Amino acid sequence: MASLSKSRASIIIITSSLLLAAVILSIGLGSVRYTPLEIFDALIGRGGEASTTILWDIRIPRVMLAVIIGANLAISGALLQAVMHNPLADPGLTGVSSGAAVAVLFVLLIVPEYSSLIPLLAIVGGGSAAAMVYALAWKRRGITPIRVILSGVAVNAVFGGIIGLMSILYSDKLPAALQWLNGSLSGKGRSDALVILPYSVAGWIAAYFCIRQANILRLGEQAARNLGENLNRTRLLLSFLAVYLAAVSVSTVGMVGFVGLVVPHMARMMVGSDYKNLLPMSTVLGSLVLLIADTGGRSLFAPLDIPSGIVMAVIGGPYFLYLMRKGDV
Repeated sequence: MASLSKSRASIIIITSSLLLAAVILSIGLGSVRYTPLEIFDALIGRGGEASTTILWDIRIPRVMLAVIIGANLAISGALLQAVMHNPLADPGLTGVSSGAAVAVLFVLLIVPEYSSLIPLLAIVGGGSAAAMVYALAWKRRGITPIRVILSGVAVNAVFGGIIGLMSILYSDKLPAALQWLNGSLSGKGRSDALVILPYSVAGWIAAYFCIRQANILRLGEQAARNLGENLNRTRLLLSFLAVYLAAVSVSTVGMVGFVGLVVPHMARMMVGSDYKNLLPMSTVLGSLVLLIADTGGRSLFAPLDIPSGIVMAVIGGPYFLYLMRKGDV
């Protein structure tokens, strides 16, 4: 058992090392390429003015955002899969992302003067969608995972229709929100990273304090009841954290799919289902996956900048079909 724990810890450490290498590589790639030594010089203030501006104002904030958003979405997906006891659960499928997207799109297209409230309104929008899902799924004995997922599909369809309607009614203003709709990190700067960081760190800390509850839900309803756990309260708590992390992410970069769906599966195959290992692995792996997607989108098709949401859809869709074919979901 001890050797197994060491093996899983080693996998997490190796993946973290890969993430660090990917961060350095991503910062160096672009229309102007920098070596690790040049990056280090710029970081400590010994670089030229141009390199310092490019790295500090453009590259580093974008990489930082990819790392933060990837971790947020992966943790959100892992928590929702524990709540639903279903590997198909993720922020997009359960309506959370689309609820947050409606709130953000409303601000961007109709009342842009209130753009400073976008993170808060995204949480309200995502929370409203989650509340609708749980209200529709509630029965006399509480909520069941399958009813939550079915309600989520319905709510997701409704909010998706609202997004489409707003896109038509305000088509003249849509170009300003088009990158956001596709889940793009392009044009994001230091202020965006600094705004989302405290929200995200608070969510990560709360999620790690809920590892025990996630493990109890993983055991199934009967086992959880035998352990004296209040299932409805636990599900609501973990769902709120998942909604919070997903909504904060949507408010900053838009709708990026498949990270919350696929990454927890990958983490589960690597370190098992125990959330003491699964949550750290999902955090690191989510950051790595989204960073690779964003770096590939802006580097492989230069000078075009392909949004991360599109890259993740192209990669995540086939991978999810592969998991289904294998019978893992």
